Amino acid sequence: MSIATDVASLQIMAEVYRKKGIQSIYEKTVHSLVHNVPYIDWVGIYLYEHLDHRLAAASSLENDLRWDCNGELKFPILNESEEEIGLLVVRSLQPIAFDVTDVSTLETIAKAIGQECMVH
Repeated sequence: MSIATDVASLQIMAEVYRKKGIQSIYEKTVHSLVHNVPYIDWVGIYLYEHLDHRLAAASSLENDLRWDCNGELKFPILNESEEEIGLLVVRSLQPIAFDVTDVSTLETIAKAIGQECMVH
């Protein structure tokens, strides 16, 4: 796991456990990952509402890199009942950016976000 991903993860988890409010957690997540991990260029958190989804937070609203990215990971955000309530999307301009330890850390972040959603 990269040190940068570790640092971002610690900042995000601190925000989760301080119970700052769910929108604050979303914002801290997207900004910490982009600012601390050099190969993460865009992060978005989507929440499902009925049959649609909405972008709850993003590192950039102008450019989501959908067409420019070379690497993309998606992590389901699950509530305490293990129902998928959203999606954490991470994009990189680099073709080979992520490793298995990044995946594990990002899964943990998505899980923490999902559990916190139920509290708020």
